[in-house]
Amino acid sequence: MVSSKPPPPSSPGSPTPKQQQQEQKSLLNSSVKSLSFLVALQLFSRLGTSVLNQALVRLASPSAFGTAAIQFELVLSTILFLSREGVRNAILRSKVTTATSTTGKKRGDPTTGREKEHEDDARTKQLNLTFIPALLGVPLAVVTTLVYLKCASEEVRRQPYLAAAVAVYAGAAVVELWSEPMHNRAMLELKTNVRVRAEGLGITAKSFVTFLVLFVDSRRGKDTLALVAFALGQLAYAVVVFGCYVRAFGVPWVKQPKANSKSQSGYFDSALLNLSVTMTFQSVIKHVLTEGDKLLLTFFSPLEDQGGYAVAANYGSLLARIVFQPLEETLRVFFSRLLTSQKKQDCQQAADALTALLSVQIAISVLFVIFGSAYLSVFLPLLLPQKYLATSAPSVLGAWVWYIPVLALNGGLEAFLSSAASTKDLNRQSRSVSSRGLILVEAILANNDHRWMFAFSIIYVSAAFMLYRLGFGDVSLIYANTINLAARILYCLSFSSRFFTAKERSVTFGLWQLVPPIPFLVASAAASLLVRISASQLEVPATLKNAGRYAVFQKNVLAHVGVGGLSGVSCLIIWLYMSRRRVAALVRRSKSD
Repeated sequence: MVSSKPPPPSSPGSPTPKQQQQEQKSLLNSSVKSLSFLVALQLFSRLGTSVLNQALVRLASPSAFGTAAIQFELVLSTILFLSREGVRNAILRSKVTTATSTTGKKRGDPTTGREKEHEDDARTKQLNLTFIPALLGVPLAVVTTLVYLKCASEEVRRQPYLAAAVAVYAGAAVVELWSEPMHNRAMLELKTNVRVRAEGLGITAKSFVTFLVLFVDSRRGKDTLALVAFALGQLAYAVVVFGCYVRAFGVPWVKQPKANSKSQSGYFDSALLNLSVTMTFQSVIKHVLTEGDKLLLTFFSPLEDQGGYAVAANYGSLLARIVFQPLEETLRVFFSRLLTSQKKQDCQQAADALTALLSVQIAISVLFVIFGSAYLSVFLPLLLPQKYLATSAPSVLGAWVWYIPVLALNGGLEAFLSSAASTKDLNRQSRSVSSRGLILVEAILANNDHRWMFAFSIIYVSAAFMLYRLGFGDVSLIYANTINLAARILYCLSFSSRFFTAKERSVTFGLWQLVPPIPFLVASAAASLLVRISASQLEVPATLKNAGRYAVFQKNVLAHVGVGGLSGVSCLIIWLYMSRRRVAALVRRSKSD
């Protein structure tokens, strides 16, 4: 017998299913728009940086370039990352935004005065939390600067104006942290155009100031202001970014919640504050592992070798910075907003988005490894100045061909983990490096997941040291990072599977869906064999050795490039044809949800 009871009415403030669908569509459209803005920003900034570096490697000595690109950047990233990363991730996961609420309410909807007061207080406490990075940045900048100057090698200390340059870098980090409240507001409100404008103008100012000081110094014939030039360029970037944000949002300040005496005490939301602390502890291990190459270079490589590594890493990281970093930031916002409600349809949309992303990345990674490893030697003479071809730069770029696919997969999975994981899950990933002494070590050994992450952290450090000792040189850093990211990918995949298949959600997420179609894999293997036969038959290696910088314009080399281009396009067409059903199924399921 069918029940004739009507469905229970929804509460006045809750959104209808149609409103939820519109909100999901709006969120997806906003995320795609944000991604396009961020990709454009990174494309502009990375290409500008590459052009600048081409000029700088000719104006600055390898020692100065290595100091600025490796050691000063390590100082800067340490201050910024440890000060703001935890707060940024926590703010993105908050349910209250600085813009109009996304719960489906419109102006004129019935909202009691108490509810409105509570919402205003929550928004105020959320905004107040964004000032914490600026407060943390000052003591952290002082400590980091003093530690660096104390631990710097004698070769580094002999460079002119070292202390002044480091101090300016630390000051630039503090100025950049002043922009955090406005940066977080722009991210929460998906006003990516404001960020693109600010950082784009900042990069332009940085490039202009650095080049101008180096050019004037070289004209004077003294070459003593190289480090100062890099430092002043970074300061110009921070000042311009802060000024652009102030023009867009005004000067923010900490506010006292209006209902502070009646509601939860304090200027900050306690739940968000605790989450920020947890994520800050997590960021310590992430920072050490992410910047491990710079740490090891600082201690093991001469300054000139650091300069060669920096030039190679600049080219190798172009794709990562232009595409992967904006994608990770956009996905972090997308997943954070989508999973705040923990509803089944939202979780299914998140699972479909993650599945589609990873399957595309894996297929493109297969092609990238095949054709990147085969054709890197063809374009190296055009990418690197002649004096760098005899260094470790070519081998470092060769290792980046294998590292980039792993970097791509890790970025999307890390974005989902930071958006979906609870405080307990984040502690499970990061507690192994938190500075809580023996109690924490015992907790690590008592938990399988803790032991797993701790073991891979040890493997990363051990692999880097071992490969260095075996004579791999700077390439060992890329391989060690690949091992590290592979460990993190395994952990994130395990978490994602547990998250989506949990009893309270029980949505579809199959790891088997990530495997590329078999015909595509067969075609890729055939293409790999074909391009190697082409190189041998057309005598490409001999031409590259004899013709030098312009070998790529020789007829046999152009024919070899044509073979690779046709093979790559053919593989891509096969993948698109074989994957169309998967994509259509994901779209239909998304619409039905």
